[in-house]
Amino acid sequence: QMGLGHEEGFGAPCLKCKDKCEGFELHFWRKICRNCKCGQEEHDILTSNEEDRKVGKLFEDTKYTTLIAKLKNDGNPVYKRNVMILTNPVPAKKNVSINTVTYEWAPPVQNQTLARQYMQMLPKEKQPVAGSEGAQYRKKQLAKQLPAHDQDPSKCHELSPNEVKQMEQFVKKYKNEALGVGDVKLPGEVEVRAADESNLKNGDRGTSSAVGAMDNKSPDQKASQYSCYHCKLNMKEGDPAVYAERAGYDKLWHPACFVCCTCSELLVDMIYFWKNGNLYCGRHYCDSEKPRCAGCDELIFSNEYTHAEGQNWHLKHFCCFDCDCVLAGEIYVMVNDTKPVCKSCYVKNHAAICQGCHNAIDPEVQRVTYNNFNWHATQECFLCSCCSKCLIGQKFMPVEGMVFCSVECKKKMMS
Repeated sequence: QMGLGHEEGFGAPCLKCKDKCEGFELHFWRKICRNCKCGQEEHDILTSNEEDRKVGKLFEDTKYTTLIAKLKNDGNPVYKRNVMILTNPVPAKKNVSINTVTYEWAPPVQNQTLARQYMQMLPKEKQPVAGSEGAQYRKKQLAKQLPAHDQDPSKCHELSPNEVKQMEQFVKKYKNEALGVGDVKLPGEVEVRAADESNLKNGDRGTSSAVGAMDNKSPDQKASQYSCYHCKLNMKEGDPAVYAERAGYDKLWHPACFVCCTCSELLVDMIYFWKNGNLYCGRHYCDSEKPRCAGCDELIFSNEYTHAEGQNWHLKHFCCFDCDCVLAGEIYVMVNDTKPVCKSCYVKNHAAICQGCHNAIDPEVQRVTYNNFNWHATQECFLCSCCSKCLIGQKFMPVEGMVFCSVECKKKMMS
């Protein structure tokens, strides 16, 4: 099973650890960096070219093929992102450079004014302007919301032929039943379209009655008749709204409200999954359908897997996060509530150090903890720092990493 692409992103800088990480090196089955243990999406890895191939593959065999182009050289589908370049509408004075703003993605609508309005209704720090934190945010969300290993078996680690088949069926099913791309429109335009659709169903070809009903309202009434499906607040008449075909054209969203119901992040490039009246990003839609391995981050298609610590794991991936030894039947400790670590790695890398004897405290023995300081709960270690009286079960006075049995001892030591 090749295709894990160990070269992919090799040496890319970590956006989180900065210089502490020597550069990205992919773990052999976890989707993390071997150097700093941060995720792939924390590193500046994917070139736009690779991202565009991933999204292109997602849209292949769907009704969204208008958003992809086939590459001449290898026939692979590639996402045609709508990149929008705006020139500042300020009259350029002599020898003044013209300011342009490049959006790395914009809604694929004909009307540029509408696209621009949509962009300005997104939170400033999430607008994908080239070179800004918004562009980094979009990149990170592309990696997080639409992992390649949720749609492409060749990006997964050691699947059996049967698992590959199950995965292909799963992907085909979500492309047919859940995947969609939002539309940006003015609410008034859609009203007519929705009326057309219902009239066609009722056999009446005319739309004048529906349009007429809208025009009789005073402008004030008009403004408040559309409310956002997410925040329930009203839409302004002239503002663009997002529609989702799978949800039906009777529902609309503010641009900033078109978010995943699980992580509340903006749906990257308006790519959504619709299920039971909710919008999901790709990752959280898949999580609602299948267990995901907390070790390798892939969906689990085999019938046998482990459930431990509130998470699911491939049998061979319930391993120590530090040394990768298999933990089935072994003593382990959870670090930060998410990462299982074997006992020897725990003692070596994570254990609390005793203020008394300066050795690591074994995870299974009793300890005294006070303000981030720790002691073995033994007569040898938990003692008055001045007279060495054992303090177990006694009142004590802490000062930084020292403990005293009395004011006298404290004074003696502090002087």
